[in-house]
Amino acid sequence: MRISDLDYDLPEGLIAQEPLAQRDASRLLLVDVEAGEIGERMFTELPSLVPPSLFVFNDTRVFPARLTGHKDSGGKVELLLLRKRAPGQDQWLAMGRSSKGLRVGMDLSLCDGRLEGRIVRTLENGQVEVDLRSEGEVDALIEEVGDVPLPPYIRRAADEADKERYQTIYASKPGAVAAPTAGLHFTEETLGALRQAGHEVAYVTLHVGPGTFRPVQVDHLDEHEMHEEAYEVPAVTAAAIARARAEGRPVVAVGTTVVRTLEASVDDDGRPVSGFGETRLFIRPPYDFRIVDHMVTNFHLPRSTLLALVMAFAGVDLTRSAYLRAIEKRFRFYSYGDAMLLRGRPR
Repeated sequence: MRISDLDYDLPEGLIAQEPLAQRDASRLLLVDVEAGEIGERMFTELPSLVPPSLFVFNDTRVFPARLTGHKDSGGKVELLLLRKRAPGQDQWLAMGRSSKGLRVGMDLSLCDGRLEGRIVRTLENGQVEVDLRSEGEVDALIEEVGDVPLPPYIRRAADEADKERYQTIYASKPGAVAAPTAGLHFTEETLGALRQAGHEVAYVTLHVGPGTFRPVQVDHLDEHEMHEEAYEVPAVTAAAIARARAEGRPVVAVGTTVVRTLEASVDDDGRPVSGFGETRLFIRPPYDFRIVDHMVTNFHLPRSTLLALVMAFAGVDLTRSAYLRAIEKRFRFYSYGDAMLLRGRPR
């Protein structure tokens, strides 16, 4: 598959810059893979659009990972914290950006002087290792003074409202620098409606990294190297999937991160395996999905691995038709945009 297969033209005005007033007020593009049909619904109709199923969500929590400040020389600097280098320490792996670059030993004053930092190592692709210091607990201060790391296509600064809206209502495990955006549409009422309609709910964890926004930069997708992401499949979730399989109930993945987690965790016999793992799984056409039957997702960037995943599930031509329909009907795109239900082929 070539990178040009992931191209499409999107009017700038369709990129959602703000969330809707009500999470579940989003529109829903219904793509029936078996019938090859595309329809338009509202997100609140979701519980009735698939038979009683197991819905699997990603319970990662976005933390305020963006820190701004200046170098000891006075130049501006921005850090996007990725993860701690070791538990219990205040040394972080981060993406660093400044006008004249960052070097080992450079001191930083961050968040109006509330945090101090020192570059201890420089790595490839703009990454650095940085020691953070403060008068109090560093983690607590990051939660207080850090900014929500909104995606680059949202062309405004994050505000207080984003701390709540760029977060799923069930987010519980901090560690992501980007939200699993398919889950942003769900409310307590939506989850209650799912259960009332006979659906079951389960959770996995995959902390979304900045690589989710990294465009594919090679001509052939086979040459693209995926970033590695850590995940967890709880034993109760693996058991719920096995039970759904035995009872003939579909598994609905809420978001591409859940798809990658479930498909990466499967054993040679097609059974989900609980526990922690790491994956570089790159799902693209052709791909034989072993766990996921249906998928809830948002609309994705051109030339992205996420769009390739959707094409692997729904087919290249049907995905293109779905995106053209969404553009024609002026659906809202990307993180704060509308949703899509890919109803897969029956097993």
